[in-house]
Amino acid sequence: MAPSVVAVIMAGGQGSRLYPLTKIRSKPAVPIAGRFRLIDVPISNCIHSGYRRIFVLTQFASHSLHRHILITYRFDAFHPDFVNLLSAQQTLDNRDWYQGTADAVRQNLNYIVDQGDIILILAGDHLYRMDYRKFVEHHIKTGAEITIAGTLVPESQVSEFGVMKVDPAGHIVEFAEKPRDPGVIASLRIPESAFASAGLDPAGRTHLASTGIYVFNRNVLKQVLEAGGHEDFGRQVIPEAIRTHKVVSYFFDGYWEDIGTIPAFFEANLNLTEPLPKFNFYDEERPIFTHARFLPGSKILQSDVHNSILCEGSIINWSRIDHSIVGVRSRIAEGCVLNRTVVMGADYFESAEEKDRNEAMGIPPIGIGRDTEIRNAIIDKNSRIGRGVRLVNARGLKDERTDSWSVVNGIIVVAKNGIVPDGTVL
Repeated sequence: MAPSVVAVIMAGGQGSRLYPLTKIRSKPAVPIAGRFRLIDVPISNCIHSGYRRIFVLTQFASHSLHRHILITYRFDAFHPDFVNLLSAQQTLDNRDWYQGTADAVRQNLNYIVDQGDIILILAGDHLYRMDYRKFVEHHIKTGAEITIAGTLVPESQVSEFGVMKVDPAGHIVEFAEKPRDPGVIASLRIPESAFASAGLDPAGRTHLASTGIYVFNRNVLKQVLEAGGHEDFGRQVIPEAIRTHKVVSYFFDGYWEDIGTIPAFFEANLNLTEPLPKFNFYDEERPIFTHARFLPGSKILQSDVHNSILCEGSIINWSRIDHSIVGVRSRIAEGCVLNRTVVMGADYFESAEEKDRNEAMGIPPIGIGRDTEIRNAIIDKNSRIGRGVRLVNARGLKDERTDSWSVVNGIIVVAKNGIVPDGTVL
């Protein structure tokens, strides 16, 4: 009989590097591709892999994440499948919130370990498509106690990741978190025989970076969490476990992106507008699931649109849109120019009465006002951009922050519910 598997998705982080997109929501709740949320990716991967017993561990600004999961992932009553939310909580035995990824799992061990022989631990904020069954099969075949999925990276990117040194058989013998010493980096190079045994072409890649995706045998997970008192898997649990347990690597050669910073998030979204994007949302056999909204199709009135994604429920009037994403329920008035812009859309349709009431108070309607130009920007949900606005970073700002908008690495970000008055030039 095959061992049972339960998935645990880590979704409690604050995501400070994605501010202001995480100003009032957790990172896994951040919208992507105009109509999805980041949490949809690991949950969809689990469902397609046949692993439908899923725990989601949450903590920071979790309201919108909870709401999205509860209205989206409802399994039938005739199977023991579930997506259960485990929020940080104080108990008589523990008064602390989650102190890290390992501590979050430790605090919920009583709920998790009874559900499966093998525990699959996932991040809630990465963009990738993986068949976890192959990952688990590799874990069982190698007789591993812990298996870590790794992605291949060139030496120039090593300092951005936790990097694993493997022997020719794929056993992990050393782990270094974001190494910078040239000697250490050189010592972590993957041997050619390891590439050969995995059937991979290195293609200029020299190191194996951890994706933060783990498989643990149930008893081993309990042992390493209850004995060490460590707070984080990557920084503490894994480096120590390598010395005491059989820890094996799993080479994942597909697209994987940690979009935990504004530049990475921005470029990952814009790449989706390319003719052949790195990540395919158009896979009919393995779609990414999300909340079904039942919106009407987009209406486009004599506009010039190139290499862009237009999501349902949007109305676009006589505008030019290049290499951009227009999210659900977006309103773009006539005469607008959008270039390399991610518009996340809106959570609701604004009524005519609401528009009139707001206009009397000098508040623009939700959407993009007429004759507005936006370049290299992210416009979060429910934003109100007035008429004749120019969001083009005219002053060449690198980093700046206000209540309604920020500039991060030169990218303009208008926060959720942000208001940019008529005639603003940024």
